[in-house]
Amino acid sequence: MKKLLLALLCSVSFSFGSVESFSGLEGSLNIAGGTAHIKCEKEAIKNIMRKHSKISITIAGGGSGMGIKQVSTGLIDLANSGRKPTPSEIQKGDLKLFRFAVDGIGIVINPKNTISNLTTQQLQDIFSGKISDYKELGLKSAPINLYTRDESSATRKVFWKKALKKSDIAKSARVVSSNAAMKTAIKNDPNAIGILSLGFIDDNVKAISINGIFPSLKNVTNSSYTVSRGLYLLSSGEPKVLAKTFIEYMRSPEGAKIVTKYGFIAVDK
Repeated sequence: MKKLLLALLCSVSFSFGSVESFSGLEGSLNIAGGTAHIKCEKEAIKNIMRKHSKISITIAGGGSGMGIKQVSTGLIDLANSGRKPTPSEIQKGDLKLFRFAVDGIGIVINPKNTISNLTTQQLQDIFSGKISDYKELGLKSAPINLYTRDESSATRKVFWKKALKKSDIAKSARVVSSNAAMKTAIKNDPNAIGILSLGFIDDNVKAISINGIFPSLKNVTNSSYTVSRGLYLLSSGEPKVLAKTFIEYMRSPEGAKIVTKYGFIAVDK
């Protein structure tokens, strides 16, 4: 009897938060909102649906603000958000927060650009439009093409608060709809400056330091790079079984491997 109980306990421990924890479940799960989450969640969804044919999970972007609105009104089951909802948003939607990763937000430029560091003051002047030519940064004269995210984006909101210290963002800045679109824009424009989730930064763009601190996972982890935020899954009220199991999967050791693979710091609370 003791051996049987031990075996059962080991089995439960092994399956909790793993793909196996979806066994016996069926139905659909709709997720939308922040775009930083999408790459790692797509892989998680692929793993789940490959193993469990009676489960259908869809994921879309739209920005954190849009996700919060949609989950609050019951249009989706879970929202992705790159920021904590406001107290009024939490109250209005009866929102429950589940953090599964920590992300940094970096300043990115085209790889051909030779800038390696900007101060907070320089960032404020660039994003407000006060500095509009690279000659003011000691480079050859060329217009600075500024890129930002739309106002529903948590990436924009966190960057505005933590890097720009709530200073202005020029209305002339080019607005893109997602992290993926931002990376493409920066890659294709030699004069570009924009913002990007650390999980999306690769050789197609060049990340630069702020006040001498480089936006790396190590520096986010040790808190020396402070332009960072949590990545959350949100439900309206307590999540239903399929949503709850997905949240547990993203916060499990199996989910953590996916989160880490895509350039984020995995957390389970």
